[in-house]
Amino acid sequence: MTRIKDIAEFANVSTATVSRILNNDPSLSVSGETRKRVLEVVHELNYKPGRRKRTKAVQDKEAFNIGLILTNDEAIDPYFMSMRQGVESACDQYSVKIASVFNIGKSDFSPGRMAGLDGLIVLGDVNSEELKDVYVQNRNIVFVDFLPEEENYDVVISDFETATRKILNYLFSAGHSQIAYIGGKGQIRSIHNGRVLDKEDIRLSTYERIMKEGGLFQADNVLVGEFGPMSGYTLMKQLIGSKSFPTAVVVASDPMAIGAMKALHEAGIQVPGDISIFSFDDIEASAFLSPTLSTVKVHTEEMGRTAVKLLADRMKSGREVPLRVTLPTELVVRESSGPKL
Repeated sequence: MTRIKDIAEFANVSTATVSRILNNDPSLSVSGETRKRVLEVVHELNYKPGRRKRTKAVQDKEAFNIGLILTNDEAIDPYFMSMRQGVESACDQYSVKIASVFNIGKSDFSPGRMAGLDGLIVLGDVNSEELKDVYVQNRNIVFVDFLPEEENYDVVISDFETATRKILNYLFSAGHSQIAYIGGKGQIRSIHNGRVLDKEDIRLSTYERIMKEGGLFQADNVLVGEFGPMSGYTLMKQLIGSKSFPTAVVVASDPMAIGAMKALHEAGIQVPGDISIFSFDDIEASAFLSPTLSTVKVHTEEMGRTAVKLLADRMKSGREVPLRVTLPTELVVRESSGPKL
């Protein structure tokens, strides 16, 4: 039988750290990489927590065991790490326990692994048809940051359409008309074989629609690759070498924008003097760049907390009507954007 001590030895952390991670201790301060390593070892060793005596107050509460499905590498994009932390912070409040964590591309998604789970929270884009085939207990599934075609599930998303429109209106009012777009591919991931399906990115489609309505759209000013700083760096270098260089760029994520700004710095192009940059997420690093990054604040932790609220409500009440919660966003104007000179 696997013990917490075994997990600690494999993950190279203390037993106290393992225990606090498994119990979703909100006061624990560890890196996302450490937390991820511990959870991977937990599943590799097939650790099963033993039954613990509970106080009468806890026994009186109806407790639920849920599964958490992670689709993205938090080390590359802390956007999803913040969502997960939001989920973890709300579990105790709603008598919910994360009994299993599944990682796309690493975990075994089978009916046996999911048996006994009262519900699922999915962070990111997952093939919902495949998930339905292996999770047969009920429809207690909440998708976060993804809108599946099926309408039977609860969903928590952010209002990226309005956010994109606000960015463009801000840039228009600052005198910009040549505005490029750098983004990542929208992909729905398989839980079994690594296959991906393309999906529409609402940021890109909204950008294209608004630019076309104003007669400003140029196909050469749209560059799409992978989400992450390296892709942002590579795509910006391509844009620098293009025939018509824009005065502003909308970037789909802060990590991509960080890479893009490095490419501009290497080319001697001033931000915001020569080009303005506006992105999405408002990760912590965006306020510490030079220049500081203008971005859209996405309330990722609240998305995670809201997912727990929806799932708890559905598990407790038996609600069958699916709910879609769209959280607003905020423009955070910093030094990387300014008027056209």
